[in-house]
Amino acid sequence: MPSPLCPLCVRRLSGVIETTPLSVDVVLPCLDEAEALPWVLHRIPPGWRAIVVDNGSTDGSPDIARDLGAHVVHEPRRGFGAACHAGLTAATADVVCFCDCDASLDPRLLPAVAGPVLNGSADLAMCRRRPTTLGAWPPHARLANLELARLVRRRTGLPLRDLGPMRAARREALLGLGLSDRRSGYPLQMLVRAADAGWRIQETDVPYHPRTGRSKVTGTWRGTWQAVRDMRAVLAEQQPVAVGQNSTGPDASVAGGAR
Repeated sequence: MPSPLCPLCVRRLSGVIETTPLSVDVVLPCLDEAEALPWVLHRIPPGWRAIVVDNGSTDGSPDIARDLGAHVVHEPRRGFGAACHAGLTAATADVVCFCDCDASLDPRLLPAVAGPVLNGSADLAMCRRRPTTLGAWPPHARLANLELARLVRRRTGLPLRDLGPMRAARREALLGLGLSDRRSGYPLQMLVRAADAGWRIQETDVPYHPRTGRSKVTGTWRGTWQAVRDMRAVLAEQQPVAVGQNSTGPDASVAGGAR
C-alpha cells in the first residue's frame, strides 16, 4: 500500500510490482486572488497539476496563474459551486483535490489530507481547520460552521467537526454524485450525497491561516448568512433511496446515477 506522502503509486501486474506516476489534479476556485496565487501555486505538491478556475477576476489572476504553470479554466457563471464543478469537469486525474485559493490553507498539506483516498482507506478525505490566530476565522463564520457541522452530524450520523474546503476524492465517483448546487452549498452537497451513498469519510487536522485579501463569502455577516441559506437548502434535500442494491462506497453512488 503506498504511503500518503509518496509521489508514486504501486501496482502489481503479472506478479511484477511496477511504479506509475500518481495522477492528482488540484482544483483552485479563484476570484481576484492575484496577491495569494504565487504563494499557493508554489506550494502545490511536485507532479500534481493545479487547475485554477477563474470565476470572473478583474485583477489579472488568470494571467498570473498561467505564468506560474497552472492550467486555467474560465467559468463565467458566478458562484463557488460553479467554479468548483468547472474544475472537476476539467480534471482528468484519477484523484481530484479541492483547495481554497486565498492562502488560508497550505497546499503542501494536500498529500496528508488526500492520503486516505490515495491509499484506499477512505472515499472522501476532508480537512478539519485549526485556526493559527484569533483573526484567522471571523467569529460569525466560525459560529456558522459549527452550527452547520452540528446539522450535518444530525443529518448523516457522521462525527464531523468541520466542513473543510480542502478535500479529495476519486473523480469518477464525484461525477457520479450528480452535484447540482452552484453556489455556496456545493461543498456541503458533496459531503451529504457522499454520506448518503455510504462513502467512508475521514478528517485530517490542518492549520488555518488568515486569508490573503477580502473574503467573498464569509468575510461579512451578509455573505455568511447567504452561505448558510444555501447550505440549509442542501440539508433539506430528501435522502435518496437505493434501488436494487445494498452496496456502499463510490461504486454504489456511481451505479445509482445522479441524484
